This record gives sequence, structure tokens and C-alpha cells, in this order.
Amino acid sequence: MASSIPQLPLRDELFLLGHDDDTGQPHIHRQALALGLAGAVLIDLFLAGRIALDTTDDTPSGEEHRLWLHLDRPVGDLIADTALASIRYAHPAPPLRGWLRGFADDLYDRTRAGLHAGGILRHDVRRRLGGLARTDRYLPTDLKWPVVARARLHYIAAGRDQPDNHTAALGGLVATLGLTGHLYLADDTAALTAQLRTIAAQHHRQVRDITAAVDAAVGDLATATYR
Repeated sequence: MASSIPQLPLRDELFLLGHDDDTGQPHIHRQALALGLAGAVLIDLFLAGRIALDTTDDTPSGEEHRLWLHLDRPVGDLIADTALASIRYAHPAPPLRGWLRGFADDLYDRTRAGLHAGGILRHDVRRRLGGLARTDRYLPTDLKWPVVARARLHYIAAGRDQPDNHTAALGGLVATLGLTGHLYLADDTAALTAQLRTIAAQHHRQVRDITAAVDAAVGDLATATYR
């Protein structure tokens, strides 16, 4: 694996894995992916020591967890620092699932814009019907970005690498969002999903709580969509 390639923020890797490399089409509902992206932002902030959850042994679900600033210092990333500001100025401390829903509102577009500005995605216009129909697509400028993210997940699932917190969290989000079948890593998608969930479960409890809240928020979205 090309270890010299810089590791992207968790949300950026999740965005790339959430889309088809060739067509740029999302594999799942855009708003469901946006909820995953919001969870990824929180996980990165937690791993950077910037936020904390009021997790206690008797907290029954992600709905009751609240977000707190642990270290009020900018990360140097526009989206991450916007997330910090939203927690800093929220009174009382925001509930986890509610924060995910609110921050996810335009996060899909903001993440895509950041990847485009950073040269990770390129804008492609496809015209059909003699130019009357136009389709805007955003495609990876280099397939190394999604390929390296998939390779790290493959290595930890196969037991070839010890999972770091970042990759374990990515695997947990991918499994939760139902993206495992789009990794092209194994014929048995159910087994790979179970492996990634098991690996993610062995890491920080707060990361598990955030991932569980993403799962619950996506379930709420599905219920509202089909109601």
C-alpha cells in the first residue's frame, strides 16, 4: 500500500467510497451519506482531542449523548472548525443525533466543494441529446484516493494490518451505511460487513456511540422518506 499518500480526513474518504469511481453517482441516498459525513467530522474531532461526549454507563442510546468541547482550539480545516464553532455556541450542549441532523444539512455539497478545491475531485460536464441535456459529475482526479482507502480496509479485514483508530472508524461507518458491497473487496459482503463492525467495536466507545447515532439518524431518515 502506498503509505506516502497523505491520509485524507475521514469525511473525505467516506465521500469517495460513497460514490462510483467511474460515474460519480452516489451509492446511497445523498442525505444518508451526509449524515455519515457529519459523523465522520465528529469522529475526527474526537480523535484530535477537540470534543467529548457525556457518555455514561446508563446512557441508553445516542439520542441522550451531548457534545462538549474538550479543547477549544482550531483544527485548521474549514468544515471541522465550523463544527467546533457550532458546538461552542450551542446552549445547552447539543444532543448528538440532533447535531448530526443539523450539521448534515448542506454537508454533502460542502464536502464535495472542498474535495474539488483541493484537487481530489474534478468537475466533468456530460452532454446528451445534441447538447440539450447536461449532467454535472464530480470524478476523482486520481483513482489512488479511493483505492488507498479501500486497500486500508482490505488489509485490516484480512488481518494484514493492525487497525488504527481512523481506519477502524472508517470501516464502522462504511458498514453502518451499507457501503461494504461497493468496496469490491470480497464476494461475501455480509461477512466483510461483520468483520468491519467487529474491528470498529474494539476501538473508542465514543466513536462507537457516534457511529450508532449515525445509524439511528439514517433510520429516522428512511422512516420519514417512506412515511
